[in-house]
Amino acid sequence: MKAINHYLVVEKIKEEPSTVAGLIITENIDSDNRYIKANVVSTGNLVEGIKDNDKVYYDKHAGHSINYKGKHYYIIKSGDIVLVD
Repeated sequence: MKAINHYLVVEKIKEEPSTVAGLIITENIDSDNRYIKANVVSTGNLVEGIKDNDKVYYDKHAGHSINYKGKHYYIIKSGDIVLVD
């Protein structure tokens, strides 16, 4: 699978539940977090500054999901990336 143009294929990174004062904070509870951490699987030919296997943060409302060969990926535009780790 290869992204084209200004698109990226990413796979969400599952964050381990953290604890605050003995309470377990999960992905579902942490709804105030606007950005999602992901691993870049494929970058389009027009994407600059981001390469395959980079860790990125993108807006949680961006993109669309796709199932490919039994795995769940997200297709987002390079403009939706806010941070490269």
